[in-house]
Amino acid sequence: MNNYFLNVKDTLLSTNPIEKFYKFQLLYEEFLNQKVDFTPLETIEVFSEPSYKNICNIVHTSAVPKRERLDTKEGIINLLHAVAHIEYSAIDLALDACYRFQKMPYEFYKDWMEVADDEIRHFIMIEKLLKQYGKKYGDYDVHQGLFDASMKTLELIPRMALIPRYMEANGLDANMMIINKLKNFPNTQAIVTALEVILEEEVSHVKKGDFWYKYGCDKKENFSCDYFKIVNEIYPNSFKKNKHINVEARIKAGFSNEEIAKLKSY
Repeated sequence: MNNYFLNVKDTLLSTNPIEKFYKFQLLYEEFLNQKVDFTPLETIEVFSEPSYKNICNIVHTSAVPKRERLDTKEGIINLLHAVAHIEYSAIDLALDACYRFQKMPYEFYKDWMEVADDEIRHFIMIEKLLKQYGKKYGDYDVHQGLFDASMKTLELIPRMALIPRYMEANGLDANMMIINKLKNFPNTQAIVTALEVILEEEVSHVKKGDFWYKYGCDKKENFSCDYFKIVNEIYPNSFKKNKHINVEARIKAGFSNEEIAKLKSY
């Protein structure tokens, strides 16, 4: 049988989206049929650059086109490209979790393979809308913030705290705000529908992260998981006054009432 972790790494590092998605589907089928070998690798690589480096021009976060003026064609294109990049990055984040955290229960890999499968579908859905405007993924500058965050969190607890419970959870808030804005403009229903699908399914992704975050915390003897402290140690001052918190989605995703109250207090 093929080594699961080697195949995940090979899929993760694929620089061509079509090739990446094809490799993933083959691997996912083998995984579901339990035809893979879970022997841990001797070395787990820390990557120096994201897999999309040959697809996109990577710039500093401040230089990326802003997601604003959603009443204009340019604004919609910028939005769609930004969402496509988030979804593409999320594919790699899910695969990196499968590759990096070896010796985990089977259910861990099942969860993050499901997430990768969802993110591929989300990306294809968004890029299809982007192509209706005559554009494709890679036509606009992107930043590598999510990739950098993943390489700053090479252990389970900080990874699950920062990526799903902080960054993706923030996406639950932002997505709802964007959907509400788009509903005020004509000819945006297809985009609204796509974002509503993503929002609903991203709740389950954050919930998976919440589960494995708490799993990691429970395994650490005499270890108190302070979510806010963990995130702020990686990125200081991460919790700033939030314009809108999607309370319903966050509760479904595993956030406690105490955490929601603290988020609101910033």
